[in-house]
Formats: sequence, structure tokens, C-alpha cells
Amino acid sequence: MRELRLLDRRWRERYSAQRLGEFVARCRKRGIAVTPQRLAVIGALLASENHPSTDEICEAVRRRNPHVSLATVHRILEQFCEVGEARKVTLLHDVARYDGNVEPHHHVLCVRCRRVHDLEIPEADKLIEGTPNLGQFALLRCSLEIEALCRRCQLAEKRTHGQRPHRSKFEISGMGGAKRNVRPSKKVDKDEASL
Repeated sequence: MRELRLLDRRWRERYSAQRLGEFVARCRKRGIAVTPQRLAVIGALLASENHPSTDEICEAVRRRNPHVSLATVHRILEQFCEVGEARKVTLLHDVARYDGNVEPHHHVLCVRCRRVHDLEIPEADKLIEGTPNLGQFALLRCSLEIEALCRRCQLAEKRTHGQRPHRSKFEISGMGGAKRNVRPSKKVDKDEASL
């Protein structure tokens, strides 16, 4: 079985440069006007490594184009999603975040700091390959979201609590490697309450 692979910064930089280089031609082919605002939004989206929210993209765009409104950035992002230039990654109970990587991939999410990283899982993609539908649902695509605790948050927790890092408060391995969800205890210490 092939190993899971986080898509690293070098991969993202190569992918972003290629996508940005082809952006104008794709817009013209789709009949979308190539405006400075659209170029700034796609540039900010592709430059980000962390699946930014509309606010984060707007902040990046305003560094060079201070008069671009949040509403304009939102409309452009939604249009990009409609035409396949971006993907909306809306995690449960979270604000909409956007991904410039439109190739098939999955996500791993840190449950503490909410960072999101792209992940390749070829075996998961093969599970639905050739399956046109699930019951009454026509399959469009598959994207897994894996909850985890990133290394940075594990180390912070270790420093705060003087314990060794662990996988997650929300997931415990059961017998045979099967995982079951566990609710966190109601007792919350003052460090966690501030998160």
C-alpha cells in the first residue's frame, strides 16, 4: 500500500506557478474578463498555504490594491468556485475557506489551530473510481477531511501540560486499529478555555 503524502511547499509553488501562468487563457476561454481584481484574488489564493478565508484573501489583496472591497473578493471567489478555478473547503462549524488546488486531493485539519493541509490518498480515490452513484446520489467527487493535531500544537500541548504529544482528544484508537469518536470531557482547563 502506498504511503499518504502531504503536499509540501515546493509542490504547491510549482502547481501555483503553472496555474497562474494558465489563468488568463482559462478565463478568456470561459468568457470571464481578466481584471486586476481577479488577478489579485487568484494570486493571493494560490500564494496561500493554508486554505484562506475570504477575509484573509481580502487582506492579502488589499496590500497591493487597497480599494478592493470584501464583497468584491467574495463574489470573485464564488465565481472561481463555479467555474472550477477554486474549491470551497467548508469544515464543520467553520467559515468558508478556499483552496486554489483543484486537482483531486484530501485535507488534514488540526483540531486545535484549524490549519488545513492538502493530502494525497490514492487508495481513497480508487474506492469510488468507476462508481457512478451511491443509491440515489450521483457521485461528483470525493474529498476526505481527516482531523488531527499538528506537530506545532502537539509541542505546545506538551509544554503546557508537561506530557508527551498525542494524536487527538477527539479520536482514540480502539481494538484492531479501528477508531471511534470520543467526546472531550466537560472539564476544561484555563489554557483550553482561551482557544
